[in-house]
Amino acid sequence: MKAVVLSQHGNISQLKHVEDFPDPKIKEGHVVIKVKSTSFNYHDVFTVRGMPGIKVPMPMIIGLDIAGEILETGKDVVDWKVGERVLVNPINRDKGLMGEMIHGGLAEKCLVAEHQLLKMPKGITFEDAAALPVAYGTAHRMLITHDTVKSGDKVLVLGASGGVGTGCVILAKMLGAEVIACASSDEKAERLKSLGADHVINYKEENFSKWVIGKFGKPQRRSYEGGVDVVVNFTGGDTWAPTLRCVKRGGKILVCGATAGYDPKEDLRYVWTFELQIIGSNSFYNDDLKALMHLVQKGKIKPVIDEVLPLANASEGLRRIEEREVFGKVIISP
Repeated sequence: MKAVVLSQHGNISQLKHVEDFPDPKIKEGHVVIKVKSTSFNYHDVFTVRGMPGIKVPMPMIIGLDIAGEILETGKDVVDWKVGERVLVNPINRDKGLMGEMIHGGLAEKCLVAEHQLLKMPKGITFEDAAALPVAYGTAHRMLITHDTVKSGDKVLVLGASGGVGTGCVILAKMLGAEVIACASSDEKAERLKSLGADHVINYKEENFSKWVIGKFGKPQRRSYEGGVDVVVNFTGGDTWAPTLRCVKRGGKILVCGATAGYDPKEDLRYVWTFELQIIGSNSFYNDDLKALMHLVQKGKIKPVIDEVLPLANASEGLRRIEEREVFGKVIISP
């Protein structure tokens, strides 16, 4: 089968498009699916580079988010039939993450454990479904499952133009929040307005923390005035200290990653002085993905897709993500 394969860590050039990778072999408790769409996440960049403490078996077909049709079922699989449209939860409870520990979606076919399958409702495209798991699943769990955002909250989203970021903007607006979205260019900022963001900040031209204080006032020690109610920060790095300074007393900082660095400078005085709640959110579960597909089916949300590329051009799609040139998700259709 055709596939995009990583044979050693390094830069994006290490990804190779091959036309004769061995087809997956069916086994008990699994199905083979025909991959219709898969989407990239920044995690794929980390996988290509290599991450401390994670030993990726090589060669590896990367790609976490997968939607497709069942081609073949194991003899003991009774609840799934050939031809069914499925979304894949990329977390395999026995072996780990698809595209990292076991082969992922950048191929024409993929072997998937039965417990990872979710039925796709009618009316949802493969492209929309493949956009959901890692980015929108993470956003849903962080904002809705953990019940962190309420109607009327002022919510600041850092890195708002990527997959998780656009998901947070869309879901926060659905919940009735006043959304402040940060992006790296005026063009992206304008597109975030079209998604419903109430305010936008080009963080390369303006300090987001100072903007918040100028707009909503400085957080107060003895009252709940000033600042924002919630900050979504999955960037870390140099954005962490400014984040602490613009959250109101009793406010929340939601963390699900650290794309700009996991060991930022910290100032604990802000945490206790303003009684800040720092809430971690890790991954997503089937219930999150089912809820998202229901929202898409009902027309309440629409995943933001930057472009759809063929398998042969997958490396270019991941390069654009690494260079932060995308708005929303990049979809690959093998």
